[in-house]
Amino acid sequence: MNHLAGEASPYLLQHANNPVDWYPWGEAALARARAENRPILLSIGYSACHWCHVMERESFENEATAALMNELYVNIKVDREERPDLDQIYQLVVQLMGRSGGWPLTVFLTPDQKPFFGGTYFPPEDRYGMPAFPRLLRMIGEAYGERRGDVNLQADEIAQAIAKIAGGESSKSGPPASPATLTPAVMREVAAVLARRFDDENGGFGARPKFPNTMPLDVLLRQGVAEGSDQARARVTRALGAMRGGGIFDQLGGGFHRYSTDEKWLVPHFEKMLYDNALLLRLYVDGYRALGDERWKETASRTADYLLAEMRDPLGGFYATEDADSEGVEGKFFVWDRAEIAGALGGDEALTELCCLRFGVTPEGNFEETGKTVLFEAKSPASLAVKLGRAPSAVEADLARATDTLLAARAKRPRPFRDEKILASWNGLLIGALAEASHVLGRPELLVAAKGAFSFLEQKLIADGRVFRLVKGDVVKRQGFLDDQAFVACAALDLYEATGSPAYVATARTLVDALLAHFADGAQGGFFFTPDDGESLLSRAKDPYDQAIPSGASMAMLALLRLGALVGAPYAARGAVEITRMAPAALENPFGYGQTLTALDRLIRGSVDVVVVGAPDDARSQALGAVALAAYLPNRTLAWLDPTDAASVAACAELAAGKKAGPEPVAYVCRGRACSLPLTRPEELAKELGVAAPLSTNLRGIEPRVG
Repeated sequence: MNHLAGEASPYLLQHANNPVDWYPWGEAALARARAENRPILLSIGYSACHWCHVMERESFENEATAALMNELYVNIKVDREERPDLDQIYQLVVQLMGRSGGWPLTVFLTPDQKPFFGGTYFPPEDRYGMPAFPRLLRMIGEAYGERRGDVNLQADEIAQAIAKIAGGESSKSGPPASPATLTPAVMREVAAVLARRFDDENGGFGARPKFPNTMPLDVLLRQGVAEGSDQARARVTRALGAMRGGGIFDQLGGGFHRYSTDEKWLVPHFEKMLYDNALLLRLYVDGYRALGDERWKETASRTADYLLAEMRDPLGGFYATEDADSEGVEGKFFVWDRAEIAGALGGDEALTELCCLRFGVTPEGNFEETGKTVLFEAKSPASLAVKLGRAPSAVEADLARATDTLLAARAKRPRPFRDEKILASWNGLLIGALAEASHVLGRPELLVAAKGAFSFLEQKLIADGRVFRLVKGDVVKRQGFLDDQAFVACAALDLYEATGSPAYVATARTLVDALLAHFADGAQGGFFFTPDDGESLLSRAKDPYDQAIPSGASMAMLALLRLGALVGAPYAARGAVEITRMAPAALENPFGYGQTLTALDRLIRGSVDVVVVGAPDDARSQALGAVALAAYLPNRTLAWLDPTDAASVAACAELAAGKKAGPEPVAYVCRGRACSLPLTRPEELAKELGVAAPLSTNLRGIEPRVG
């Protein structure tokens, strides 16, 4: 075994038996590189990454290739989910060289951590227009040994470029925006830019490979509702339908795969990431709120089912990923042919034919050259009913029964590997999504799960206002990053609005105070991705751009606005300063700053503040709160004010002034500094908000106060 044997990361442990003399990132490896004056080969990936597994099989398990790596380099393996700070810095190398980033990331460094060459996957022989990895190893080693001056010069130039980009210089497009210029008109312009990148034929943005891109879709949905844009709403509807009907959605087990390899959402890369499913759960919940399509409610519910069934730790947290591969083959767990379906259904030919028509199963298949099919919605139940001359209800009942049977049969297959580390930031995204989904879907168990996950984080990964990165078993990685701090703070605010418990606001305030103390750039503005007491790296990067998840900076700004609306204007003012600073870059590049634009939308349009005055455990209070929770109010603040409870008053002090309860609980709706008269009936509140009253006004999740 190499030096990875003692690590907790499943990804690093997957490489512990490679003949490569891998080190984890740390002083032992860096000191050896300096002492021996050897270049570093840095390889970054994650456990669910398909091409990471391919490169391991082809190169890192090859004795000859490993011997070459050991002879020429100090080899360091990094889990990008553990160390996103390193990944963030060294991905820039590949991008500076004019290539697309990704994983596995392969970067060559000088002993002082400066990169001088990089790429992603390299094949064992010359192919795909890329050099063979062994040949590349020799070329890089020769250059370092014989042209050290040129290598050092290039390393210095790349390091300087990284420092400029990582430090946020590339995100500056002039001075901060003037508040007078930030009007709803700029959001209309942003929506028009996003529309030009939208694929109207297939849904979503761009061509292949196609990612969900939830943040730009959120911007379009907001615009469609706020401005009454039928075109924006239609585009969001197209994207939601295409993803739900495609192979990117697991038609049997629920939940979404990572991305589609084609433009039609048909054939995915099969890994399932917690963050994708958290973001998509929230998007489909909002889609149902805003558009009223029952399919989006069903999709959200099935995604939640998958997360609770397959990704939840017994102690309450949620695991990171499920692999794309099983038995060494990508997608093997998920694809089918007709014979397998018939066998699972006990030879019922009629039911087999129904399933094959529904899910597009054909003799030739659609997955590579295997004759296997990635299941997708080829025919709707209604069209099948017409084709087969049957009642729609009977067709739907047969499909539901067959789907359950196929899912049970699939469960007997060897499962893909599951990475059971629990990441604070990704759990923060999911906690907020579950809290929102609970009331919209009418499923109180989702709120119970959200509260349980937050309690897990408090026990394992939060101390003195600081959020640690992850826990795996009994091992805690203590250095947390900006996204950990900001995402968990936003989750606490989501739980406050969903439950009325003032303790969540107190926790959010502590987390935001620590965020400002350790991550804010007091001199230039913005937020660093790493804390001021973290490890010193090549550059202390900032985090303005959305990647697969929202940027930590955008979520920090959103937390400041939301917290300020509840407890005090100074937080909101700080958030506004940061948003106006980032606004020019976000308006120039809306696709890269989608989450920042949602914060900007909140700043421009203002929040809709609903204040429920009365005991939170009173059924009448809950009925009022349910109206606000069920409505599509993307810039909502829901405050729960019990005038007899000091903690409750402190949790919404900014909104508490002048709000009095009568003989029964009441609600106020405030926009800016103007508040409505007290409202006592859910129907009155719904009318004031301009929404339909929910079918159910029982929150079924708020617990009685204790003491």
